[in-house]
Amino acid sequence: MDVSLALLLFGGSWLWAVYEPGRGTRPVDAVAVVLTAVVGLPLALRRRAPFAVLVVSSAAAMAYHALGYNYGLNSMAPLLALYTVTLHRSTALTVAGAVLVTVEWTHAGTLHPGIAWWSALGQALVVTAIAVCIGTSMRLLALRTRQLTDLAVELHREQATAAAHAATQERVRIARELHDVVAHHMSVISVQAGMGRYVALSDPATAHSTLGVIADTSHEALTEMRRILAILRTEGSPRDNEDKDEGTDLYAATPGLGRLAPLVDRIRMAGPAVETRVEGTARPLPPGLDLCAYRIIQESLTNVLKHARAARVEVILAYGPEDLTIRVTDDGAAPQAVSGSTGHGLMGMTERVRLYGGTITAGPRPEGGFDVRATFPLPVPEGRG
Repeated sequence: MDVSLALLLFGGSWLWAVYEPGRGTRPVDAVAVVLTAVVGLPLALRRRAPFAVLVVSSAAAMAYHALGYNYGLNSMAPLLALYTVTLHRSTALTVAGAVLVTVEWTHAGTLHPGIAWWSALGQALVVTAIAVCIGTSMRLLALRTRQLTDLAVELHREQATAAAHAATQERVRIARELHDVVAHHMSVISVQAGMGRYVALSDPATAHSTLGVIADTSHEALTEMRRILAILRTEGSPRDNEDKDEGTDLYAATPGLGRLAPLVDRIRMAGPAVETRVEGTARPLPPGLDLCAYRIIQESLTNVLKHARAARVEVILAYGPEDLTIRVTDDGAAPQAVSGSTGHGLMGMTERVRLYGGTITAGPRPEGGFDVRATFPLPVPEGRG
């Protein structure tokens, strides 16, 4: 574009001088062509060396006019060079360039018949100020554009980081939920299957009962797995629209303390005697906290079944004025670390409790057995200050 502009100014100025010879005291000759070329052609390099182009173009224009050639030509190239200097160079160079252009335009203006020097100077100052203002505006616009571009890049980077963090958190949540569902139900099924195989020939009635527990437990596990998969399913597919009501039912099936009795019955069927006790006045919990409390008890009972070999387990729900304490104790052996185990159960319980601002402790009791205690702050009931 700069090369085309330079060639256009050079060719246009030369042809204008040829077809309008009356606006000068000297006809077009080889010197005029050379000076016109020196005025216009350097504009091809105006972005690389704008101030040098301005100096060369202004000097050649003043020489062109001083020799008596057309006084109406070769003044636009210095003005364009000044705009470029304003756009790309410092304020000091812009001021120096403005002085050069003002002198050049004033000199050319005084050559017009009937124009006084002060009028030519005023016109030169106005034209120079317009070029500088346009260049400054474009410079500020370019600066603002770069700032917005940098801001957009930074925002995109932050969004990518936030999305990655959210994805990680979601994976952790899904892993925790899957662990709770699979570990508990598969533990119950494993224990019941082992007992059923042991008594299959000697006690058919007990074997039949264990098969019923296995069937009920596997059905519940499948229901919870379907609920989790419904949450993970990509929205917008025709299948999603068809299963909208089904998905609603699956969400509604989220377990809570209201479904604690079937959980305790399954553990009882697997061997240990489980007692539950509620202290204080029970009250409804927010859905998320209700699920969290259920999962804490579920994981604690699963660990008892898998590791403790306990004969008696006690589950206590203590409702206080401002908190809920869940305690699961047994009289079995303390859980032993299994080779290759990553401790997902206790880690998952800790993560769940922290999500709701609670605290959890787990460890062996002095008198024997194991104790899990989790405390959650409860919302203040309506009507209390």
